[in-house]
Amino acid sequence: MSKPPTLSLPPTGRAYRLDTARGEFAVQEAGPHAGTPVRGTALLVPGYTGSKEDFIGLLGPLAAAGYRVVAVDGRGQYQSGGPRTHEPYALQELARDVLAQTAALGSDGPVHLLGHSLGGLIVRAAVVRDPAPYASLTLLSSGAGAVCEEQRARTKMLVSALELMGDDMPGIWTAMRAMDPRDAVPDSPEVASFLRDRWVGTVPEQLIVTGRALIGEPDGIDELAAAAPGLAKLVLSGASDPVWPVSEMDGMARRLGAARVVVPGTEHSPNAEDPASTAAALAAFWDSCDGPSTDSCTS
Repeated sequence: MSKPPTLSLPPTGRAYRLDTARGEFAVQEAGPHAGTPVRGTALLVPGYTGSKEDFIGLLGPLAAAGYRVVAVDGRGQYQSGGPRTHEPYALQELARDVLAQTAALGSDGPVHLLGHSLGGLIVRAAVVRDPAPYASLTLLSSGAGAVCEEQRARTKMLVSALELMGDDMPGIWTAMRAMDPRDAVPDSPEVASFLRDRWVGTVPEQLIVTGRALIGEPDGIDELAAAAPGLAKLVLSGASDPVWPVSEMDGMARRLGAARVVVPGTEHSPNAEDPASTAAALAAFWDSCDGPSTDSCTS
C-alpha cells in the first residue's frame, strides 16, 4: 500500500471529476503556471488498494518541469465509485476506462501513460488495445505477470476476507491494522485517516477481481512488445521490491527494449518514497519523446 508523503496539492493543483465516455472519474491535476508552455500530458494510474493520492508528491515537480499531470482513481477506487458486481473490474474493462480517460483529457501535447503496480497491468492492456494515443509508456514497480509467491499468498487471504466480509470494509480494515508490525512507524493522524477512508471508499468487488488478476495474470510482455513495437517504454522501480523481484523488472526492460531506471533507497513505491528523484527520472525520459507511437525516446 502506497502512503502519500503529503495530502496537500501543489499551488497549480486542483481536484475534479473527469467526464469521459465511460463515466466520471475522480482526478487530481497539476500543470505549469499560466503562460508557461506545456511540454505534454501525463496520465498516472494507481495500483492495488491505491488511489490518485499515491502520485501527489510527483505533481508539483512534474508541473514545474512543464508537464500537465493527471492522477486518477480508477473505477471502484476511492472517490470514483463503481458497481457492486464483478464484470466492470476485469483488466480489459479497466483498460477501456484508461483509453476513455485519455480521450477526455484532450491534446495538451504528447500523452505519456504511467501505471504503478496493478496499474502497470492495466495500462499495458490499454496500450495493447490501442497504442496510438501515446508518446510513451512507463511501468512503475510492475512486473511481467502475477506477483511473487509470498504476495500471491497474502493477496489470496485478502480476497478471501473480502468475499466473506465485503460488506464490512471498516471491520476488515481494523483486522488488517491489527496485523501491522509492532515496531512499524505510526502514520500521522491525517494520513491514517486518509488511508482508512480510502479503504472504506473502495468497492470490495474491485479489490476481489483485481486481486485475482494479481494472483493469476500471465506474462504479457511479449504481447505488449508485439502490439506497440515503436512506442517508447520505461521500466522504473525501487532498488528492492516485495511484490515483483527487481530482477524480473530488469528482464522485462530488456525484452521490451525499454529504458530502465532504479531509484536508490526506495522499494515498491518510489513515487511516494522519493518523489523528487522519481519525478526527475520521468521528466528526463518524457523530455526525450516527440509524439505518439514513435520510437522517439531515449532508452
